[in-house]
This record gives sequence, C-alpha cells and structure tokens, in this order.
Amino acid sequence: MQPDKILGRRGAVGYNEHYWLLLKYFFLTFLALLAFAGNSILCRLALGSNAIDAASFTSIRLLAGACVLVVLLRLREGRIECSRYSNSGWVAPLLLFVYAIGFSYAYLSLETGTGALILFATVQITILASGVISGNKLMGLEWLGMAAAFGGFVYLVMPGIEAPPIAGFILMAGSGMAWGFYTLMGKKSTSPLADTANNFLKALPFALVFTVFTLSYSQFSLTGVLLAVLSGGIASGVGYTIWYMALEGISATQAAVVQLFVPVLAAFGGIVFAGEALTSRLAMSSIIILGGIALVILGRYYVDKKALNKPRDMRSN
Repeated sequence: MQPDKILGRRGAVGYNEHYWLLLKYFFLTFLALLAFAGNSILCRLALGSNAIDAASFTSIRLLAGACVLVVLLRLREGRIECSRYSNSGWVAPLLLFVYAIGFSYAYLSLETGTGALILFATVQITILASGVISGNKLMGLEWLGMAAAFGGFVYLVMPGIEAPPIAGFILMAGSGMAWGFYTLMGKKSTSPLADTANNFLKALPFALVFTVFTLSYSQFSLTGVLLAVLSGGIASGVGYTIWYMALEGISATQAAVVQLFVPVLAAFGGIVFAGEALTSRLAMSSIIILGGIALVILGRYYVDKKALNKPRDMRSN
C-alpha cells in the first residue's frame, strides 16, 4: 500500500486505521483476483469446447458486463447521467476491447498454459516498464519477490509448452499490453463503478462492428451464451469494478505481481470444475508464487510503515 494513500488531510493515520486499510485493500484485491480466475475458467469452458465463436463471445461478454454495471450504478446513485458517458474519453474502452478480443482469438490457437504465460508476462512488462520510466524505484526485496513469483509461474506452465503460433503469440501479447495500460489508467479513477460502466458501454460499438464482419464464422449454443453472460456480467463487470477499487490502495508494482496469482486460482478452479488432477508441481509452484507475492507486499508495507513513523517535518521534505 502506498504512503500517499494512507496519509490523509489530517496527517498520518493511526496504526489501527492503517491496519484496517491494509486489510481492506487486501480483501478487495483478493476478490478481484477471484473474479479474474473465474473469468479465465469461463472463457476456457466456452472457447475450448467450441460452444461459441470468439467474436460473439466477446460481444456478449461486453454487453452483459455493461448491463450489470449500469444496474449497479443505478442502484447506487438512483439515476444515470448520459453526459457522464458522452463526455469521457475513448482510450480506456478501446483498450478494454483490444484486451477482450485479443484474449478470445488468441485462445483459438494457443494452449491454456502458453496463453496465460504470454498474457501475464506481457502485463508485467507493460506495468513495470511504465513504473520505471515514471521514476518508480524498486527495493531489493521487491525484485526478489517478483523474480520468485514469476519463476514460480514459469515453473507451473513450462511442462509441455511448445513454440506458440506466431499469430496467437501476437494476439495474446497485444491483449496483455492493452490490459496493462488499462490497469494503469484505472489507478486514476475517482469513481470506479461509473468509469467501468462507461468503458464497457463504449467498448460495445467496437465489439458489435467486429462481430458483424465475422458473422459468417459465428456459432452459438445455449451453453456458450450462458458462459459469455456469466463472464461479462459477474467475472468481468463486477470484477473490474472491484479491481478499480483495489488499485486505489496498491502500487503499480504490487498490481503487476499479484496478478500472477490468477493462473494459480484458475488452475485450482479447473480441479474443481473441470476435474483436473492436483499435481505436486502445481502445489510447489503455488507456494513459490504466493511466497513471491508476499515478499513484494510485505516489502512495500515495510517501506510504508517507515514513512508513517517519520516525524512530520521529515515527511514534508
């Protein structure tokens, strides 16, 4: 958690309040990661079984997400202001569409482990590179934790990985870059629910136009449509809203590293929902990844605690 998120207008908060803030953002982050893992499982079930085509899945996913988010916004605020959406930008919605469509089409040619590795590695590189360029310095403990987490992820997906098709690699790498920049833009959000609803609504035209041009390749099934609705409405729409909220209290480095936890959650979800076997390699890689994430979070927490304990005059310098 970042010191500037904890230091309010009245100065540094007390230790107990700092503890509860840390617990709050940990809980929000964990919920968001659960949603992302659920989204991955739903996408695998739909696209892996050819229950629906990639373009239709993406359009239904975004439409369901937009509908759920507008309802949530209506329940919270009591009304919807169209000017809020018309006056906002188009960069974040475009990034959301690029991520969603690239993710769907990449999995038509990539194996699950290969695609996940390319996606999350690209997200890592995008976020970390942006942070370093903007002057963010990493502690040695953070570097160690990142190396351990990424090493555990590689250890998890390495068996059976072959050279991926170049088209699938490019699509998934583009999807990862889009998600990385989308995540960074989310840190600037002052109204997560409204901004996420706006992004989904504005991403719809891109998806619908794309779907029209691919109608000759479309295929539907009740199962595929249902999985797309669940993916968009619950795992994506609500999940992204929670992620926006979590981003208010974690650093860009932490946001990059904790997303490595998603493949682990998805893998265990596959055990429950797809009958996959629990292997010793999966268990060991999970321990390595979680250990690395803990190092990064605890390392940053140590720095934040030192900043909070500094005298006021030193903190203002």
